[in-house]
Amino acid sequence: MPLESLDRMPPPFFKQGPSALSRLVFYSALALFLMVADARFRVAQPLRAGIATVLYPAQWLALQPVQMMQNFTSYLTDLKTARKTEVAARSQLAEQSLRAGQVEHLALENDRLRKLLALQERVQTPAIAAQVLYDATDPYSRRVVIDRGRLQGIEPGSPVMDEYGVLGQITRVYPFVSEITLLIDRDQVIPVMNARTGTRSVVYGSPSPHGGLLELRYMSVTEDVKEDDLLTTSGVDGVYPPGLPVARVVSVDRRSDSSFARIQGKPLAQMQGVMHVMVLSPVARPQGQETSATAPAARPSPSGSPAAAPPTARRAPARGVSP
Repeated sequence: MPLESLDRMPPPFFKQGPSALSRLVFYSALALFLMVADARFRVAQPLRAGIATVLYPAQWLALQPVQMMQNFTSYLTDLKTARKTEVAARSQLAEQSLRAGQVEHLALENDRLRKLLALQERVQTPAIAAQVLYDATDPYSRRVVIDRGRLQGIEPGSPVMDEYGVLGQITRVYPFVSEITLLIDRDQVIPVMNARTGTRSVVYGSPSPHGGLLELRYMSVTEDVKEDDLLTTSGVDGVYPPGLPVARVVSVDRRSDSSFARIQGKPLAQMQGVMHVMVLSPVARPQGQETSATAPAARPSPSGSPAAAPPTARRAPARGVSP
């Protein structure tokens, strides 16, 4: 057989494509590009919404045994504590009945004064009750998932509170579930007002292994802030209604080497173990509001007014509501 007729190509077993290092560099660059594109332009948001919609029945079935066990345990606990709480409830009811007449008189007087001074009426904020399903999968953020979504009227950026105070803000909305970013998340910011002095400021989330605190930044060392002061929402961001309880000051550290005091507050809402919440509608609703998931609220400037409002109030002018 002549040598020219032999196939000089190597057999398929010895054929090699790109090297392992080339593949590693290519796929690493591709993964980095996809992460940056998703963080900046949210290209994967439709995919997340579709996956969340498809997996919702499986999640619901998986949570049924857990919810049944929790309901059974709570039934036994409530049965034991019902008699103890009955006495406290009756005494509290009697005390509140004494104050009812005073409250009606003060409300009537307040209404007359508002009409006399032509002040703006307080905003009546609608609310939707929801139940917390589970914590978010990201271990580096403080978020929980509730059983209400876009189909139930939940809007991105809506404030969320429990029976004690403000809990956080809706940051992602899916058809059947929504995600709440808690106040103690490091990316969460909320304008507040000192109920004792009326001073407005901004609190930042400060998560910690012991439950998390809130940090009141950019407050002068000469500012009148004391421990046990109540911090409420100021309402200047156009998202949170004014007057909602947020936290109580637990420590005030006035350092001589700094012009700002280090002030920390403890949230009034239950950051851990909360079961039921109320989702409020934002005070200001911008035109062309997106119903897709949004990022947590942006950090405001040290002056106390938001430098970049959250997505749900970015186009709406900040307006305060008179107390």
